[in-house]
Amino acid sequence: MDKFAFIIHAFSPQDIKDHLKFLKILPSSWVESLAARVPPFVLSEVKGVRSEATGKEIGGYFIGLPMTPRVLLEYSFSFVAQQIRKCGFLAEELGAKIIGLGAFTSVAGDGGITVKNGLRIAVTTGDSYTVATALQALKIASSMMEIDLGQEEIAIVGATGSIGRACALILAEEGKKVRIIGRDPEKVEKVKREVEEIKGEEVKGFVDIEEGIKGSRALITVTSALGNLLEPAWIERGAVVCDVARPRNVAEEVAKERQDVLVIEGGVVDVPGDPDFGMDFGYPPGKSYACMAETMILTLEGRFEDYTLGKEIQVDKVKEIELLAQKHGFKVSGLRSFGRELSEEEILKIKRKI
Repeated sequence: MDKFAFIIHAFSPQDIKDHLKFLKILPSSWVESLAARVPPFVLSEVKGVRSEATGKEIGGYFIGLPMTPRVLLEYSFSFVAQQIRKCGFLAEELGAKIIGLGAFTSVAGDGGITVKNGLRIAVTTGDSYTVATALQALKIASSMMEIDLGQEEIAIVGATGSIGRACALILAEEGKKVRIIGRDPEKVEKVKREVEEIKGEEVKGFVDIEEGIKGSRALITVTSALGNLLEPAWIERGAVVCDVARPRNVAEEVAKERQDVLVIEGGVVDVPGDPDFGMDFGYPPGKSYACMAETMILTLEGRFEDYTLGKEIQVDKVKEIELLAQKHGFKVSGLRSFGRELSEEEILKIKRKI
């Protein structure tokens, strides 16, 4: 049986304390520092993932890395890369043929290129399928909110990052209007020019989030920032906000204060077969992050290659992995908001508030 592995890192010091009980009495800053040096370990074994097209069944492992987003982004990258690489060595010992980099393990450094050095198995960030599912979720939500994406200017917060840039390029290819929003003026200008080459017309670029999203009713947020990025007052009435980032870019308080705005999670998919993930990572049984799913899709397809690596996602690979996902039976989950599925009645309630 072909096997995969996927890295799950801690999102807070409390996550570490929950798994490494001997650290629970220490201050959070100490916990982060000490845990960063703890070797990775198997969180759970994955069973029952099965292709609808071929009937092939695969197995896998979730590998725990006790490092928080702050540690992954702020500690020396040479140290961080070595710790992530240890996850790969463990995956090799377990018989996995490919390993996926979850959340901030793909953000840190150069998007997996350095991590790959010395590993015999394939590495992927999962970002290609994350792009595909984020755009699918945005389109579904916008349709339900009666937003015409053909007329709307879609604001992408974090458009200079790998996922945001790919979203912008694909939307431009589809003839959509986009706004490029990022912190670095030079990077904003670079992506803006790329999109303009596709569109053949001027594209708006912003370094100020409030200014960038003003008037737009279709937003994608996908930055590596820690904490809430959008103030409730900045968001247009009746807008859809697709938050692809983990940790989230949009705080739950935003949705509570702005009940006329639909905030959804991007990158959540139903996994085919009778999957048993062996652990609870916040989603109902059978659902996973898109980045996890990309690793499973490639394993079902027997594509043990470095599929999505580096900071520039290839549009062709986004389209290919979307087709492979459909082939094997992966599909975008129902619209979810802050960890739970939204009913049609809840979405209608939001529309009535506009």
